[in-house]
Amino acid sequence: MVKVNLGGCDSFVKDADYKVYVEKALKALDVLESGTGAGNDYIGWRHLPSETPESLIGECEAVRDCWKAKGVDLVVVIGIGGSYLGARCAIEALSHNFAKQLSGKKDAPEVVFAGNNLSEEYLAELMDLVAERNTATIVISKSGTTTEPAVAFRVVKEYIEKTYSDASERIVAITDAKKGALKTLATQEGYKTFVVPDNVGGRYSVLTPVGLLPIVVAGFDVREMLAGAKEMEEVCSVRSEENPAVKYAAMRNLLYTGFGKKIEILVAFNPKLQYLGEWWKQLFGESEGKELKGIYPASVNFTTDLHSMGQFIQEGERILFETVVSVEKSNRDVIIGSDPQNLDQLNYLAGQHVEHCNAMAQLGTKLAHIDGGVPQLEVSIEKLSAYNIGGLFQFFEYSCGISAYVLGINPFNQPGVEAYKKNMFALLEKPGYEEQTKAIKERL
Repeated sequence: MVKVNLGGCDSFVKDADYKVYVEKALKALDVLESGTGAGNDYIGWRHLPSETPESLIGECEAVRDCWKAKGVDLVVVIGIGGSYLGARCAIEALSHNFAKQLSGKKDAPEVVFAGNNLSEEYLAELMDLVAERNTATIVISKSGTTTEPAVAFRVVKEYIEKTYSDASERIVAITDAKKGALKTLATQEGYKTFVVPDNVGGRYSVLTPVGLLPIVVAGFDVREMLAGAKEMEEVCSVRSEENPAVKYAAMRNLLYTGFGKKIEILVAFNPKLQYLGEWWKQLFGESEGKELKGIYPASVNFTTDLHSMGQFIQEGERILFETVVSVEKSNRDVIIGSDPQNLDQLNYLAGQHVEHCNAMAQLGTKLAHIDGGVPQLEVSIEKLSAYNIGGLFQFFEYSCGISAYVLGINPFNQPGVEAYKKNMFALLEKPGYEEQTKAIKERL
């Protein structure tokens, strides 16, 4: 269960003002639930947790088992933006921090990511790894022509086809049901395919095959993830002032509109949640950053970043607020011992769990930042688990849809993303861009 605590905003906002924004958020929820708002062709994500068939999970597990039988120990997931961030978030949150370094038999292949940049060095070093391992790949693209994943897939596919006699069984495509370059290729080559639903946009797609297949292949329980998301589907769709998505959306819009807080920092006190911040930044940045509006999404990992960004947060320009993702219980135990010399002066902590120190650092940071003029919202889960990660996905997606409608923005399009692509294609002299190429060369 995901819970929201707004107590860190009490000294900044008036209850009457907050209630005004709660009413706005409830009306936005009505729009979202009725399917009458802008972008309503892309709200299929709302019921994925309750409507995902067991047969789809079985298909994902069949791919996992097939590759296990082949001895596959490396899976390259190729995609960009919403086609990889959700899966990477879940896998990193649930994985052992040092799984790559630990010796011994591993139950699942290592999952690595490609197609999310155009760095030649990155791709060359990826292929160094691929050459040493037993490799398969998952390529994720609605069209099959998005430059970054298309370049990576061409390179990885060529290697797999040259190296393995069963190449077509080592490539899985997640793409459009009927059309597009990747769908055409998959049909021609006989690749196993999964469908990106037409009514789910990329940044909301983590609970479709886009996220589910890589997470299953990595060895994690998507049934539990979907169960946690289903709980939040039910909670976040209720028209109530206590709906956590309504509370979060109302407060962040009040801070933005009423107090000029233009930057929201997502804070985690567990390094496994780094990619939750990356996924969240795309979700809110692409959904709300339009029409010269929107809260700028940033993220930090404490206590690490308290020694770099902490100074600015404490005493810089007062244009930001924090949303802390709090994990109440650690999955592991480490107790601080006693030292006879006590040169480090830590004997006062002897017998304490390290996580107790982390919790006190979190509380101390909250008090300091509130005193420094930084409102703080808290989103909490009991522990890191597939169930709770699924809950966080669904909670933030609902919150984002509600928040964008409060702001008067279509949460489900991204018209600004195309601007850099047109310039890039012109500079690369892509066929069909001759006029743009001429114009941009004259400009340069």
